[in-house]
Amino acid sequence: MNRDLTTGKPETVLWQFCLPLFGSIIFQQLYNIADSLVAGKFIGENALAAVGNSYEITLIFIAFAFGCNIGCSVIVSTYFGAKRFNEMKTAVYTALIFSGALCLTLMLIGILGCNSLLELIRTPQEVFADSKLYLDIYVWGLPFVFYYNISTGIFSAMGDSRTPFYFLAVSSCANIAMDIWFVAGFHMGVAGVAWATFICQGISAFLALFVVMKKLRAIRTEERCRIFSSSICIKIAKIAIPSILQQSFVSVGNIILQGVINGFGPGVMAGYSAAIKLNNLVITSFTTLGNGISNYTGQNLGAGKLPRIPQGFRAGIKMVWLLSLPIVILYFTCGRFLLMLFMNTPSQDAMHTGLMLLRIVSPFYFVISAKLVSDGVLRGAGLMGPFMVGTFTDLILRVLLAVFLSGTQLGATGIWCAWPVGWTISAILSIFFYSRGPCASLAR
Repeated sequence: MNRDLTTGKPETVLWQFCLPLFGSIIFQQLYNIADSLVAGKFIGENALAAVGNSYEITLIFIAFAFGCNIGCSVIVSTYFGAKRFNEMKTAVYTALIFSGALCLTLMLIGILGCNSLLELIRTPQEVFADSKLYLDIYVWGLPFVFYYNISTGIFSAMGDSRTPFYFLAVSSCANIAMDIWFVAGFHMGVAGVAWATFICQGISAFLALFVVMKKLRAIRTEERCRIFSSSICIKIAKIAIPSILQQSFVSVGNIILQGVINGFGPGVMAGYSAAIKLNNLVITSFTTLGNGISNYTGQNLGAGKLPRIPQGFRAGIKMVWLLSLPIVILYFTCGRFLLMLFMNTPSQDAMHTGLMLLRIVSPFYFVISAKLVSDGVLRGAGLMGPFMVGTFTDLILRVLLAVFLSGTQLGATGIWCAWPVGWTISAILSIFFYSRGPCASLAR
C-alpha cells in the first residue's frame, strides 16, 4: 500500500512507515548472519573466517546497489510527494537502466579482480580458497542484489514499507533453511552457503520487480511516460554517486581494517566475523531507518511542507534511541550466547575478540543512530556535501586510529576502541550541519 508521508502527525507517520523498514532490514541481515551461522556451526571456524573475510569485499558491491537505491528513492519520493506521477514513472525506468549498466560493470570487475582483493587484505592461506569460492558465486548474483535494492527504494519512495518486509521475511527464512539443507544435507561446504543466498536473492528480486511494475501500471497518467530521461538520470546520479562514494569508502575502510585484523590470525578473524555480523545488523537497521527519514523528507519537500521536516527529525531521534536501549542491554548481557550461535567450540581468541568488540561499541549506538537520522534529513533534502563530510570524518578517524592503536599494547582491542571516537565526532558534525540547514531553521 502506498502511503502519503505529507499528512498526519509526523511521529505517528514515521513509526508506521519505519517499523516495517526496520523489520525488513532485520530479515535482510539474516542472509549474511545465516551464512556465517551455518558456516561456523556446520563447517568450522575457518569457514566462518572465510565467509566473514569475503563479506567485507561484498560490501563494496552492496555499496553501489545501496547508492542506486538512495538515488532512485529520493528522486521518486520527491515526484510522488508533488503528485508528478509521469515524471515519477520515468525516474523509476531511468533508475533501472542506470543501475543495470552499473551492475554489469561491477560484475566484470568482480570476476577479474576478486582474487587480487583477497590478496590485498592479506587473506590467510587456510581460508583463501573458500573466500574466493564464496565471492565467485556472489558476483554472479549481483543483478539480483541491484534490482532488489532498486525495488525496495521505489516501494519506500511511495510510502510502502510493508511489501519489502513481506518479501524479506519469507526469503530470509527460506535462505536459512536452504543454507542448512545445502551444507548439512548435501555437504556442499562454503559453496552451499553461497548458492543458497544466490537462489533466494534471485527469487526475491524477480518478485519485487514484478510487484513494482504492477504498482506503476495502477498509477494513471495523462500521457505516456518516457522510458529514459538524461536530466532525471543526472538528478539520480547527484544523489546516488555521493551515496555510492560514501558507502564504497566505508567498505574500503573496512577492507583495510580487515587486513589489519587478518594479521592477528584465524581466531581473531572468526571472533570479529561473528561480532561484526551482530554489529552490522544494528548499524544497517539504523541506516535503513535513516533512509526512511530521507523518503519522509523528500515527500514533504516535494509537497512544499517544510515545517514537517524538523518535526520528523525529532521523531526520528526518539525512535532510534528507543530501539537502541534494548539492543545495548542485549549485547552487554547476552553477548557470549549470541556469539555462540556462530561457533561450536570457539577458541579463546575468538570469544575474547567478539565480546570486546560488542562491549566497546554497543553503548555508542545512541550516538551513531542520531548521526544516521541527521544524515537521512540531509540526504532527503539533497544536501550531499555536508552528508559526505560527516561520513568521511568517521571513516578516516576510525581507520587511522585503528591502524595506530592495533600496533600498541592494546593489540586487536585497539581497533574496536577507534570506532566510538569516529562515531562521536562525525555525529557532532552531522547534527551541526542539520541544525544550520534551511529545514531545521523552520523549527525556530
